[in-house]
Amino acid sequence: MALLVAGIILFIATHLVRPFAPGLRAGLIARLGKPAFMALHGIVSLISLFMMAYGFVLARDGGGEMLYYPPVFMAHIALTLMLISTICLVSAFMPAGYIRSKLKFPALVAIKLWAFAHLLANGESYSVLLFVAILAWAVILRISLKKRIAAGEATLPVFVSARYDVISVIVGALLYAAIVLKLHEWLIGIRVLP
Repeated sequence: MALLVAGIILFIATHLVRPFAPGLRAGLIARLGKPAFMALHGIVSLISLFMMAYGFVLARDGGGEMLYYPPVFMAHIALTLMLISTICLVSAFMPAGYIRSKLKFPALVAIKLWAFAHLLANGESYSVLLFVAILAWAVILRISLKKRIAAGEATLPVFVSARYDVISVIVGALLYAAIVLKLHEWLIGIRVLP
């Protein structure tokens, strides 16, 4: 589980530099230039994601302590939340429709729903560690973004057209179907549906 923990720490540290160490970020941008900084940030992010994913697999293969046993119906709730999550995620990459303009940060909503849904359906120690950490990170980042908006350092999306909501729902549902039917098993090694 050490690799999973290291990956979580690296991911969270990398993604909380802006709100908690703006001087460090500004100094690195001044020294490296923004494109090089963004490339370095991207590489470290990918490394941390790989560490978390591989660490999760190692922890799962090593067997983890069951912290709780979710009732079967929680899997149905998790599946429903994941559909909403994929729609929110797609809307984050679209011009603002009602979904994006109302949620303000739909990618963070998607991440929080993803983590919460997986907590409902998984009680293993390594699962709880990963999903609680990601959920906490998303909540902290949301609070930070709220402060940045209040300070005028960030802006909220402005509504453009409801057609982007329709696209988000269709593409989100297709992504959800792909994940449920094959991608989750292919990427994670666990079938979603029996």
